[in-house]
Amino acid sequence: MTFDRILFTLMNSHTTDTFFNGKIRITQERAGYRFSIDAVLLAYFAVPRSGNKVLELGTGCGIIPLILAYRQPHIEIYGVEVQAELAELAVSNVRENQLHDRISVICADMKSLRPAMTAGPVDLVVCNPPFRRQGSGRINPDAQRAVARHEIKANLGDVIQTSHRMLRAAGRLVLIYTAGRLTDILSRMRADGIEPKFIRMIHSRQDTEAALILIEGVKGGRPDLKIAPPLIIWDEKNNYTDEVESMFRP
Repeated sequence: MTFDRILFTLMNSHTTDTFFNGKIRITQERAGYRFSIDAVLLAYFAVPRSGNKVLELGTGCGIIPLILAYRQPHIEIYGVEVQAELAELAVSNVRENQLHDRISVICADMKSLRPAMTAGPVDLVVCNPPFRRQGSGRINPDAQRAVARHEIKANLGDVIQTSHRMLRAAGRLVLIYTAGRLTDILSRMRADGIEPKFIRMIHSRQDTEAALILIEGVKGGRPDLKIAPPLIIWDEKNNYTDEVESMFRP
């Protein structure tokens, strides 16, 4: 296959978007898994501290590590992705944005992760887990989307157990998850030694029920749960609210 043919195939099978006034470029598959606003919300909410070592479980095309690295220049990030094609795409995106010295992509099943694979325990784990239990609802015919939405490769228990294993003492876990499984996530976090500390409900609009939750837990933390004011995505004119709009600014 000629170089021109390879380039034509790549351009037609992928799209490229920009963030922060073009400071980040992200390529993703046109027909496969594509990140949503969930990733932007999670990256904004996570707030790694200077000097932190961060681990993302299920990095996809690498959008969350790229946003985190842009917003906090003094962190080290590992992105783990079980699907080889997406892991390769994440590596390409990291190189395209010249962040290969701060972001490492590991193609592996999260259940096989051990601290030695990230040069020791991490300070922060972030994850946007698949929301749907295996066997519930229609499985998307696209394999990448199916794995992202249904608990096919990993379930909620795998995410929390892996997070506990990889976190240092008092390290943080930050997740975005479906509001309908709030009881599942709270009970599972506490049972596996990560104490829920902070929750924020996410509503599509002011007058709708919560669709998602942002939740933070601390490994070995003491019970003391705080619930923040709700986050509203869309205003009455079908534009992003000011708070959400600010998440896309440099």
